[in-house]
Amino acid sequence: MEQLQAFIAASPIFAMLILCVVYALGDTVGTLTKAWIPSVFVVAILFLLGYWTFFPKDIVTLAGFGAPLGGTLAIMICITHMGTSISLSELKKQWKIIVICLAGLAGMVAACMIICPIFVDFNYIVAGLPPLTGGIVAATMMQEAAQNLGLERAAVLAICMYVCQGFAGYPLTAVMLKKEGRNLLKDFRNGKAKKVAKTGEIDEINGKFAVEEKKRKKLIPDIPNKYYSTAVSLATIMIVALLSSLISSWTATFMGVYAINQAVIALILGIAATEIGFLRPNVLKENGCFNFLMFVLMMYVFGGLNSATPELLLEILGPLVLIIVVGVVGMCICSTIVGKILKVSPYMAIATSLTALYGFPPNYVLTEEASKALADNDDEKNYLMDNMLPQMIVGGFVTVTITSVIIASIFIPLLRA
Repeated sequence: MEQLQAFIAASPIFAMLILCVVYALGDTVGTLTKAWIPSVFVVAILFLLGYWTFFPKDIVTLAGFGAPLGGTLAIMICITHMGTSISLSELKKQWKIIVICLAGLAGMVAACMIICPIFVDFNYIVAGLPPLTGGIVAATMMQEAAQNLGLERAAVLAICMYVCQGFAGYPLTAVMLKKEGRNLLKDFRNGKAKKVAKTGEIDEINGKFAVEEKKRKKLIPDIPNKYYSTAVSLATIMIVALLSSLISSWTATFMGVYAINQAVIALILGIAATEIGFLRPNVLKENGCFNFLMFVLMMYVFGGLNSATPELLLEILGPLVLIIVVGVVGMCICSTIVGKILKVSPYMAIATSLTALYGFPPNYVLTEEASKALADNDDEKNYLMDNMLPQMIVGGFVTVTITSVIIASIFIPLLRA
């Protein structure tokens, strides 16, 4: 094993080949099983097995996908792109999903705070809940806070929660999306549902689904296509990303560790920049960079599994599983109740709330896989994506990008030395 690790470490080409094969195997299994076994779940398992056997701990970095490309750059570029795929009118349309996701998070927190203290250390709950409600930012905040108080196990649990939460979210979301998709297709095939009428040009989001884009006057006129190269489009994205980073740094001068995360600002500015015409809708799809950046970002995310050793996982397995199970049950109950009140399908209500357990890009991948598995043709697939993906994207934005950071800032003072 050591010789194989040394060979991989000496060959970036071989390291990248391994990552490509792992991701391809995940895609294949996802397709063969018609998304009952999601590709992201398979890839995560393969990464764990790889790290426990012959993967160098830094295989993602060796392949060239480590920071800053796989981290800050890919995240900021992709988050800005997501802003170009959701218009303000779309956010207004999805207000019910926003309310449902917030209710789901409230149910998760309430259930864990009421039930879990009976069985596990309170610090485990406080350190684990914010990462469970969101992503790496919340996990890092809780890890640092726990370490500062000398709570090493709680600090490890915070990161492991971020690493492992997807194992509960992936298969459950796949089931919910397939159930929702079947109901949508039943109406579509019976002629009870029709595609959204074209009131403007319809652009493909990431080349996978169509959204209605109303024609409107823009403050900034479009750059002629003959001058709008890949480099120019990437430059416009990076201008927005840089501005987001500067604003985030500015908020840190008076908000400290609770500064507004640059990813939150990037998504908001991405929406605004698209509305005024500075960014084109679905810019990464148009310049052909989206699929590659998606791959880079996914590899970077799964690279976080390198610290999840078997011994460490066994040590905190009990508290980890209990917090996840209780939290997810509380989330599903509350999101279903609120969804029923707002007349939203229970399957869609649960699926969008579950985006808290993985965020972007898995929310996109899971939706695409379910749509591809259920549809018999492109029209059906586009119909499913058009109905489910905008809600899943909004769900991930509300839970992972914003709310989890707010929850973490509230929970930090609750840690007990």
